[in-house]
Amino acid sequence: MARSALTMTAATFTAAAALLLTACGGDDSSPDDIKGAGTGTASPSASASASTPGTADVKRPDVSLPEDLKLVFDFKKPSDAGQAAALEDAANYIRALDHGIAQQDPNDPAYQFYSTGGAEKYAKSQIEAWVKDGWTVTGNDRYFNATIESTGEGKSALVTFCRNQAKFYSKKVKTGKVNYTEENLDSYQRFSLLMSPSEASEAVWQARQIEVQGRVKECKE
Repeated sequence: MARSALTMTAATFTAAAALLLTACGGDDSSPDDIKGAGTGTASPSASASASTPGTADVKRPDVSLPEDLKLVFDFKKPSDAGQAAALEDAANYIRALDHGIAQQDPNDPAYQFYSTGGAEKYAKSQIEAWVKDGWTVTGNDRYFNATIESTGEGKSALVTFCRNQAKFYSKKVKTGKVNYTEENLDSYQRFSLLMSPSEASEAVWQARQIEVQGRVKECKE
């Protein structure tokens, strides 16, 4: 089965304007081409609170994942506190999206906590598609080469990073059968997230818009 169910591209992404997103349909039998999916360790929410200044008192949602799903974020922590928080919560948005898929819950509170606007709608649509077709996720997913650009006088940040999903697979919920796919250019993507502090707490950064580019040669390792 092909690895392309929900490939998303954007016409333009700029720091000063919102993203224009265009969804392209693919093989609905195996939606393992997630855009913006991911999680980390057994309790990444605790890690996020510990590593980001000012977040100790913020009650963050559970974004833990099944043991057979591992997300790796090879990100270098920025020295700027705001950029570090934006990068950490961009990763948490990815974790939350995968958490929703693993929980088979399109209304999972985790992605709603870490996103708003277009990014929230995108996460919900991704989870709905996986649940509808009876798939969940398994394997290893790696994110790397992150860059951060502060915008709007430091009130928002454009976070961009690469993804290698060569060992990230879809799995049938009912049977547990894994849809293994071979590594190819489709395995490499680039994510761009427009992040800004939450209205509820400046200690939490939310994804507002998302762009995912597929078949990115520059991300091929």
